[in-house]
Amino acid sequence: MRPTGDWPVSIETQTAPARAWKRVVWLSLLGTAGCVGLSLGLNYLLLLSDALTPFGRSVVTATALPIIIGLPLFALLGWREAELRRYRQELTRSGTYDRLTGCLNGAVFTSMVDRRAARPSGPRSGAFLIIHPEHLASINLRFGLGWGDEALRLIASAIRSSVRKDDLIGRLGNSMFGVFLPGATKQDAKEIGERVRAAVGQIYFAPKGDKDVLAIRVGGVVFEHELAFEDMFRSAEELLLEVQDDADMALSHIRN
Repeated sequence: MRPTGDWPVSIETQTAPARAWKRVVWLSLLGTAGCVGLSLGLNYLLLLSDALTPFGRSVVTATALPIIIGLPLFALLGWREAELRRYRQELTRSGTYDRLTGCLNGAVFTSMVDRRAARPSGPRSGAFLIIHPEHLASINLRFGLGWGDEALRLIASAIRSSVRKDDLIGRLGNSMFGVFLPGATKQDAKEIGERVRAAVGQIYFAPKGDKDVLAIRVGGVVFEHELAFEDMFRSAEELLLEVQDDADMALSHIRN
């Protein structure tokens, strides 16, 4: 026997489509009645006019009714279509990108890296960087979580401004970023990592008027053939742990 508490949810679920269709039927009937009434009223007024011939009255009716009825109707439909398209885009974006930083979320980033690395066309070599912001816990404690989020947004913006057009950036966990560099050499990866560190170092970050320095650690791997995301991440994370100075980075070349 089903618990009593389940009945309201079940009834609500079952009656929601019925209410929606009932509303559609009522709107259709009212709209049709309104159009018929408008047509009858216009024809009645035209019949009282002696200035128009029967042909003239029919021309006015045939022209005026589509304009009076069709213009607002199609304008409303177009507006609803634009709103629906915007909602779909927002839904797609919210499921693809991290809301705080604007980077790809972890699941999408992982999937895209695996697909890029395994696709038959395009470069098989490349590099993968892990970027870890430093002192975020201290920023959160001293200035509040809002300023910690702002630091992440600024760092994400610095990363985007430093990578190439086809590179992928994702937010991994709460305070870590991944950057996939398809076709990059070790020198390319080093230059991009240095650009990111320089861009982060130039960020003006002044919570509550007090200037604070943002810094990152960078660890990464360079590979010659396709490599699964888990292997990239594990190797890059191991190197990241070896980086003690927030003004340094570590790269490893995997000859797979």
